[in-house]
Amino acid sequence: MGGIALGAAGCARVPREDALARLRARGTLRWGGDVQGGEPYVFQDLRPGSGLTGFEVEIADGLARRLGVRAEFVQNDWQTLIPSLERGDFDVALNGIEVTPARRARVAFTRAYYAFSETLVVPRAGGDGVHGLGDLRGRRVGTLEGSLAYDLLRAAPGLDVVLYEGVEEPYLDLERGRLAAVVLDNIIAARYGLPRPTLREAGTVGEGVYAIALRPDEPELLAAVDGALAAMTGEGDLHAILRRWSLWDGRQEALAATAPASVDPGARGGLTLAHLPLFLRGAALTVVVSVLAMALAVLGGLGLCLARRYGGRMWRAAAGTYVEVFRGTPVLLQLYVIYYGLAPLLTLDAFTAAVVGLGLNYAAYESELYRAGLDAVPVGQTEAALALGMSRRLALRRIVLPQALR
Repeated sequence: MGGIALGAAGCARVPREDALARLRARGTLRWGGDVQGGEPYVFQDLRPGSGLTGFEVEIADGLARRLGVRAEFVQNDWQTLIPSLERGDFDVALNGIEVTPARRARVAFTRAYYAFSETLVVPRAGGDGVHGLGDLRGRRVGTLEGSLAYDLLRAAPGLDVVLYEGVEEPYLDLERGRLAAVVLDNIIAARYGLPRPTLREAGTVGEGVYAIALRPDEPELLAAVDGALAAMTGEGDLHAILRRWSLWDGRQEALAATAPASVDPGARGGLTLAHLPLFLRGAALTVVVSVLAMALAVLGGLGLCLARRYGGRMWRAAAGTYVEVFRGTPVLLQLYVIYYGLAPLLTLDAFTAAVVGLGLNYAAYESELYRAGLDAVPVGQTEAALALGMSRRLALRRIVLPQALR
C-alpha cells in the first residue's frame, strides 16, 4: 500500500506536457473555424484545385510559419467553437471570435487582430425613422446567436431579439418583412446585407474586436501565438492581408497603434443563474411547439393512413409519395423549405413554420403507425361486419378503427 501511495504521489508531481512543445512535435497548428461563416473569414474556393481561402486562413498560415509548423483547419460549428476549444478539439479558435466578458471568463485571448463595428441595417421602404436601437422598441431585430450584437440587443430595452445561425438568413427575413432591422458586424453587413437594393445602413450601434482564443491553462502556447501575431502586425503582414481583402480602414490603423503589450490570460467561469430564464423560456416554447405539431400530425397521419388503405389509385399514390418524401428527407431541410423556400408565396412567422413543418413530418410517421394498427385487425372481422349488412364505412368506424387505435 505504501508503494502504491508513493507511486501515486510521484505520478501527481509529473508536470503536464507543454502545449507548445506538443504542437511543435506534432508539426501542425490546429485551428478551429466554420466555413459556414462564409467570405471573407474562411470559405471554400470554388475554383478547380483550390481549397480554403479567406483572410483568417492567411492569418492562420502566417502564425503557423512563425511557430515553425503548418496550419491545419478543423471544421466546427461557430456557436460551439469555445466549448470545442475547451474540450481540446484544436489548439486555437480563429473565426471572427468577438472578445466579450462572457468569453473572457472561459478562455484566454491574444491581442486583437481586427476592429469592427456593429452595423444597423433596415429596409429602405419604411425604415426612414430608424436611426438607432431606441427607435426599434417593441419590434423584431435579428442577429447571430452568441455574438456581441446579441449582447447589445439584449441589453437594449423593449426589443424582440430574433436569433439566427447563418449570416444570410437575417437579411432574407428583413427583405421579407419578418424583421424591422438586423444588427451584425460591419464585415457581414457589407457583404451580405448592404448589397441588397432594398436594404440600407441606418448607423453604428457598437464596436468590438476579433482575437484568437486559447485555453487559459496553456500560457506557453498563448505567449507564442500572441508573439507571432505581434510579429505579423509589426512586419506589416497583417496590414497586407487586411488590405488584400479590402478590410483595412481607420479602425485598423487605430488598433495597430494601440496594440497591447500583454495578453489577457482569461479566467475560468461558466453558466450562471442569469441564464436560467432563457433556458426555461426555451423549454416552454419547445413543449408548446411539440404539442401543437403532434396534434396536427395525429389528424394528418390518420388521413394519410386511410387514403393509402381505402382510397382510390390516385389517393393511394399521393399518400404513399408524401410518406416516402417526408420520411426520406431531413426534417431540417423541410423546415428550411417551408420557412425560406415558400416565402415568396406564403410568409409564415418562425413559430407557425415550426409547428407546420414538424407536424407535416410527424404525420408521415404517424400514418405508418396507424397503418400497422389497421393491419393487425383480422380481415375476418371486416368480412363479418359486411355480411351482417354494415357498409364498409360503418364497419371501419365501428369495428376496425376502435381496435386499431387501441
